[in-house]
Amino acid sequence: MDGIIFDVDGTIWNATKVVAQAWTNAIKNHSDLGITVTQADLESLFGKTMEEIYDQIFQLMPDKEERDRIAEACIEYEQEALRKEPGLLYEGIVGVIKILALKYPLYIVSNCQSGYIELMLEVTGLEYYFKDHLCYGDTLQPKTYTIPKIMEQNNLKDVVYIGDTFGDFDACQKIGIPFVFASYGFGEVSHAKWRIDHPLQLLQVIESIAEDMADDHAL
Repeated sequence: MDGIIFDVDGTIWNATKVVAQAWTNAIKNHSDLGITVTQADLESLFGKTMEEIYDQIFQLMPDKEERDRIAEACIEYEQEALRKEPGLLYEGIVGVIKILALKYPLYIVSNCQSGYIELMLEVTGLEYYFKDHLCYGDTLQPKTYTIPKIMEQNNLKDVVYIGDTFGDFDACQKIGIPFVFASYGFGEVSHAKWRIDHPLQLLQVIESIAEDMADDHAL
C-alpha cells in the first residue's frame, strides 16, 4: 500500500451544525428567499458535489447567476464561521491519522469547494500529516476523476479510500480500489467489504487490506 486517501465530512469531522447556521445567515443577509438550512439537510447532502448541493438547496431559484452569487456568500460565511468554531473531529481520528502517517503517505479527496480542505487542516492542526489533497472545487469533476488524478499526481498505485457515503463506495468500485466505509458518518453502505464503526478500528482494517494487497502482488 503506497497511500491512504481520506474523505473529510463524515469521516474526519462533522461541521454540519456550523455550516448550516452560516449558510442560513448568508441567505438571510443576501436574499429574500427565506430559506433555513438545517444540520439534517447538510447531513443528507454532504458527499454530493457542490453543484448538486446547490441545486438542492436553491432548487426554487431558476436564475443560476443569482444562485451562484448567494452560494458564494454562503461559502464566505462558512469559512468565517469555521475559523471561529471548527467542526467536531470524530473521537480518536486525530490519533489514528498520526499513527497511520508514520507508516503510510496520507491524502484527502473530497467533493467540497476549493479552500475547504485547507481550512479544515489549518484549524485542526492536521496539515502536517497529509501529503496532498484535491477536491471537486479544484477539478470540477466527481471522485471517479479526482481520486485517480491525485493518484497520478503522486505516483500512487495501491491506495485505499476511507469515506462515509454510497457515492464514495460507488466511485471506488468504478476505479477499482479498496473502500473502507466509515459508518459513523452520514451515509449508509450495505455492500462494503470493509467497515469501521469507530475511527480506532481503522488501524486494524488498514493492516488487513495491506496484507491482502501484498498477497495479491505475491501471486
